[in-house]
Amino acid sequence: MGQLISIDPVTRIEGHLRIDVEIENGVVKDAWSSGTMFRGIEMLLKGKHPWDAQQVTERICGVCPLVHGTAASYNLDDAMGVELPDNARLIRNLCLGANFIQSHILHFYHLAALDYVDVTAVAKYTGNDPALNALKAKIVGLVKANDVYPFLPRYESGDYVSDPELATVLVSHYVQALEMRKKAQEMLSIFYGRMPSFVGTIPGGVTTPPTVSNIAAFRSRLEELRAWIDSVYVQDILTVAQVSAYAPFLTLGDSGGNYLAYGGFDEDSQGKEKFLPRGVIFGNNVAQVGEMDEAKITESVKYSWYKDECEGLHPKEGKTEPDVHKEEAYSFLKAPRYDGKPMEVGPMARMLVLAGHELTGKRPEMLMGLVKKLGLGAALDACVKAGKFGILPRHAMRALECKLLADRMVEWLDQLKPGEKIWDSKGKDIPNESYGRGLVEGPRGALGHWIHIVGKKIENYQAIVPTTWNAAPRDKNGNRGPIETSLIGLPVPDPDNPINVVRAVRSFDPCLACAIHVIHPEHNGVKVFRVV
Repeated sequence: MGQLISIDPVTRIEGHLRIDVEIENGVVKDAWSSGTMFRGIEMLLKGKHPWDAQQVTERICGVCPLVHGTAASYNLDDAMGVELPDNARLIRNLCLGANFIQSHILHFYHLAALDYVDVTAVAKYTGNDPALNALKAKIVGLVKANDVYPFLPRYESGDYVSDPELATVLVSHYVQALEMRKKAQEMLSIFYGRMPSFVGTIPGGVTTPPTVSNIAAFRSRLEELRAWIDSVYVQDILTVAQVSAYAPFLTLGDSGGNYLAYGGFDEDSQGKEKFLPRGVIFGNNVAQVGEMDEAKITESVKYSWYKDECEGLHPKEGKTEPDVHKEEAYSFLKAPRYDGKPMEVGPMARMLVLAGHELTGKRPEMLMGLVKKLGLGAALDACVKAGKFGILPRHAMRALECKLLADRMVEWLDQLKPGEKIWDSKGKDIPNESYGRGLVEGPRGALGHWIHIVGKKIENYQAIVPTTWNAAPRDKNGNRGPIETSLIGLPVPDPDNPINVVRAVRSFDPCLACAIHVIHPEHNGVKVFRVV
């Protein structure tokens, strides 16, 4: 056996994730992804009023309440036979889109960029830009005070962007990104009242009608964000991608070639047409996008701390029954599978599915036109030829999605009709028994909520979140999850400096808070486990 190293917890992600890797001859030979805390939200919901589901599931994560509340609303809409008014559909799209924008900006600048940019190089900046010199003075002051914690923890590495001019510009964009995220949060608060724990969407629709003034307020912030995304975010991704030291990451970090997208942002009241299409891809064959069949989704628990009775169930009938003494288990994440296969979800999955639809003529060119305009055609061709999409494409696809979505949001704003209906009253009619499901796309990927109502109460509630797909452990057949697979073959020349391991993990933008949190079903307190 090679050398085993553990990174626990992985920092600059959401929640508690442990990564163990076996290194042999300077590369990763094997890997294990472990969620080390237990999620009990589904257990907490049993017996509650169905309308409680949205407010409770928003508390799954303080970073992701918007997408969980949205999925819960669609889940309850489905269970109650709601006919969603167009205004409600558009407002949900706009607010979810605002959440995508802030999340993608957060991920690159505040969570991932520090894996590539040497912040200390700012101290060597010699230019005349007043704003950059002010930033230099701030960074130098932090270094002198031994207080650089906003930019830590980080690994020492020899391949950071260390040119003082470039590093200073990139760090200044880190600071600008804080203001841009604020504007995106303000956008969704215009219609949803607050963030987190928003109150603007309910079963049947939304609570705030569109008006001339709130449309204008949303639009002004959106236009500023669109300009910044075009001139800063997308360009910074291109700049980092062109650093020669990072060229191997074009294909290194491939998750195995299987991708799943539920489809996101309804373009009609029935939810049949999606701005981001649904589909599945196997073996990195982008030119062959298959139809997504919900019935093929199951969860394996062979290596998860759940009872064997939870094995192989579709989430409609899923169970959340922990077994902390289970032999061979190493994660509180289940292992979702599609037709028995591990699937990567998220921006890269969505963009590859979109690219496949465009290449086969199912959708007019949108993404591919942008790829050509930005000069990324050769890189895309290289990935297709190699049959691998690695760390850099994962970052690039996120930025491209951010631009495409921000541009489309202008059109959704134009379609809002002040004075027209925002709610279908069937949302209040709780059936005696019913099933529902809400499938949406969140910033981190495919999110599904399922509900079973019996006696007008929640009999069963299940959620499979994006990170459950991506950070899943092995399944009953021994197949690794996507993050585990992405680590195989990564170079780790210095085991004390496993920078490439965390680069790969962070490229997925994991949110373990969504996948596994701690609530005791009886007293709502924190349950303590000792995991060995």
